[in-house]
Amino acid sequence: MARLLMAALRAGGHEVVLASELSTLESRGEPARQAALAAQAEDEIAGLQRQWNDTVGDCRPEAWFTYHVYYKAPDYHGPAMAKAFAIPYLVAEASHAPKRAGGPWDHGHRASEAAIRAADVVFYLTELDSQCTAPLIAPPHRLIALPPFLDPSPFAAAAAQAPAHRQALAEAAGLDTSKQWIMVAAMMRVRDKLPSYRQLGQALAAVKSDNWSLIVVGDGPARPDVEAALAPLGDAVRFLGAVEPDQLPALMAAADFYVWPAVGEAYGMAFLEAQAAGLAVVAGRHRGVPDVVKDGETAWLTEPDNIGQMTDRIDQMLADPTGRARMGEAARAFVSAERTVMVAAAKLDGALRWAQSCY
Repeated sequence: MARLLMAALRAGGHEVVLASELSTLESRGEPARQAALAAQAEDEIAGLQRQWNDTVGDCRPEAWFTYHVYYKAPDYHGPAMAKAFAIPYLVAEASHAPKRAGGPWDHGHRASEAAIRAADVVFYLTELDSQCTAPLIAPPHRLIALPPFLDPSPFAAAAAQAPAHRQALAEAAGLDTSKQWIMVAAMMRVRDKLPSYRQLGQALAAVKSDNWSLIVVGDGPARPDVEAALAPLGDAVRFLGAVEPDQLPALMAAADFYVWPAVGEAYGMAFLEAQAAGLAVVAGRHRGVPDVVKDGETAWLTEPDNIGQMTDRIDQMLADPTGRARMGEAARAFVSAERTVMVAAAKLDGALRWAQSCY
């Protein structure tokens, strides 16, 4: 998403410079480490200010833009640099969790809260994030919707060649083209993804039809656990491992529909990718997932952790290829019309111009 934001800003006519590569992420809740990262950030801020004073002169940057501010990864740079150079400060995908106050991440919580309050514009990617950050932002017009987006062109091009991609994958992975192919693409991590793989295995084990294969794209440290979770499905599963990003559109286009329980998912870029390739989706209604699909039009959303309901929706997809294809076409149209880099570019450019007018 960070790369896509940079692409959208460039598409809007703005030059983008990566000003800092310092990561303030502290994932263990160690206060001393958080304080050390804050001090490291202060040193870098001082260096950046000297550098900008020497090189920028009267040609000051349009704005400082930070992506993904939350209690584990606060932004120290943005507020300080924006104030020092009298430029707007913009944030995308900010999260605020009041329950973190006074806890192991209290330092990061307070720093992220201060950054969100200081921002001239906060772009929210999901309704859940907007609800959490809205109390910190006044006036409310500084809080702007920017739904997740992507470049759909590689997926649309792959969809146009779907039969060829399907045949190539059948030959490479030993898949039966007469069966219906269910696609999933996700990293294999213990805490984040493994619960979804387990629910996926349970849901598929209960489907009525046996006329399907599951194609799994992804790898990671939890692969043995994932394989164990899907073992009851037997030879219906094909593990393709990790693939390069440019290979994914063809794999998506070769499949019939996409399924992912989405336990704890922030929103799920893979859902946009699948829809861009013309795939209908079955997903769990977790967190920001409703923000990247249209329930009942491009996808069926099931209640969180309701495995029986997910099984029913998969059965429905398998039993109704015509309805599934209609939903897939609606998915492709939705992404190409509403969730592109150019759509995001217009929103970002408009907000940036407004913020600049205030200085």
